[in-house]
Amino acid sequence: MSRYDQSETIVAIATPPGEGGIGIVRLSGPDAVKIASELFRTKNGQAPLKLKTYTMHYGHIVDGESKDNRAPYRRGNARPTCAVVDEVILTVMRAPGSYTKEDVVEINCHAGIRALERVMELVLKHGARLAAPGEFTRRAFLNGRIDLSQAEAVLDVIRSKTEGSLKVAMGQLEGELSRNVNAILEKVMNITAEVEASIDFPEEGLELPRRQELAEKADSVVKELELLAKSYKNGVVFREGVLAIICGKPNVGKSSLMNLLLKRDRVIVSPIPGTTRDAVEETINLNGVPIRLVDTAGISSAGDALEKEGVRKSKSYLNMSDIAILMFDASTPLDGADRDMLNLVGGKKKIVVLNKIDLAESRVLSGIKNALGDNAVVEISVKDRRNIDALEGAIRDAVLGGGYVQGESAVVSNARHKEALDNAVSAMLSVKRAIGEELSPELVAIDLKEAIFNLGLVIGKSVSDDMLDRIFGQFCIGK
Repeated sequence: MSRYDQSETIVAIATPPGEGGIGIVRLSGPDAVKIASELFRTKNGQAPLKLKTYTMHYGHIVDGESKDNRAPYRRGNARPTCAVVDEVILTVMRAPGSYTKEDVVEINCHAGIRALERVMELVLKHGARLAAPGEFTRRAFLNGRIDLSQAEAVLDVIRSKTEGSLKVAMGQLEGELSRNVNAILEKVMNITAEVEASIDFPEEGLELPRRQELAEKADSVVKELELLAKSYKNGVVFREGVLAIICGKPNVGKSSLMNLLLKRDRVIVSPIPGTTRDAVEETINLNGVPIRLVDTAGISSAGDALEKEGVRKSKSYLNMSDIAILMFDASTPLDGADRDMLNLVGGKKKIVVLNKIDLAESRVLSGIKNALGDNAVVEISVKDRRNIDALEGAIRDAVLGGGYVQGESAVVSNARHKEALDNAVSAMLSVKRAIGEELSPELVAIDLKEAIFNLGLVIGKSVSDDMLDRIFGQFCIGK
């Protein structure tokens, strides 16, 4: 019997552990309503087998075999018949109108861990089995309610940390990516049908006009695929965020800027150079983009062993970062250490920030800008909170390239999807080349099938059980 036998009814606690107002025990499968009926009693004694779909009912989960009469279940003035385990709200969702397209029952309990465990133990005792990670969503996919890209989006919705990442995930969950991939897949299959017709009826052949037409269709598909794959650059930013490091000499205002961007006092600020000795990392939501912001120790050659270790860690973060926010003191001319910092950052994507603009003299400021050459500069004053909006805009533009507007089109945010789309592009380029070189239709058909296979990987039309195990193994047990 398969580990994922869909003839079995599964159960899991669907809410995080800990104390709270509500905890949910979820059942799905052919016996979900039957098992719930054996455990649940409404106030008037009605059983869930008689309840309509999409209805919620107040009552109790009871244990008919318990010897514990501290909380006995009674009917009217009758003698206790079984022990009450919890006071609950029970929801019945019958197939196919449920998350999994199976009968689903959700038991809303008090969110104490023992109450939830007792309810789940009773469900297991009455014939259900514990769900595997992601098995509810896996059943939704296998039963055709959602495709694989939508199933993966469920996890992205759960993990979303910003409004931007949530919008990208919801777009995929609602089928934006699926619709695009299916539309492209249909075009590839139409090309395939024409090529295979020439194989089945060789007397018709692929004459030059037909070859030119098919080559144009293949080129159109390539452009659509490349545009979709290109969206990954921004999609992965919204999904995973970027690592941005604030770096500079000691006492240029790095920690103050960190606190200002976080909108709270997270880092100790002091006029004494070298106060920050370790890297401090926090995630901020910058106009919908999740950014892992790191305040580092000031980079200099002086200091004791502890300070030198902080400098070493700062350089390590700089190497790992996606973007460097390079800070200088606008009130003093650039020195050798500042120039060393510029060289250290090198060709990495950077934002040059001149802080303490409120103290800057025009002559000194002009000299600094000349020394910075072609580097774009954002002038700010952390003390006066001047131009912080401009800095935030510069960070967002550096992350996204300044040209992405959410909601314009489908966005690819999953590395697995990007790889499959890239492979489909390569296959379609081979199709275009083979048609142009007048190779045999059989060879063209091989590349077309490769493109179809890779597009199927995105939406789950050509996917192995091992791949499903890897995808759904990332989910929590109750989803």
